Amino acid sequence: MVQLAARIEPVQDGRIYIERINAPFLYTLKGSGSEFAGIKYAVQQGWLDLHESGTYVRLLKTQTAC
Repeated sequence: MVQLAARIEPVQDGRIYIERINAPFLYTLKGSGSEFAGIKYAVQQGWLDLHESGTYVRLLKTQTAC
């Protein structure tokens, strides 16, 4: 998730809209909904900040996890 987010050009105030991550994850990488829980893990690790609305994230660290 962090690698996908890092490839996306953020918009206003560093926002990366969640649909910009959803589409490549689900359709290009053929990920599943349950695997999308990686967002939650990335938030817990302090790599991403998920807005309370769930509409966008912000990349907090430029390092990516393996």
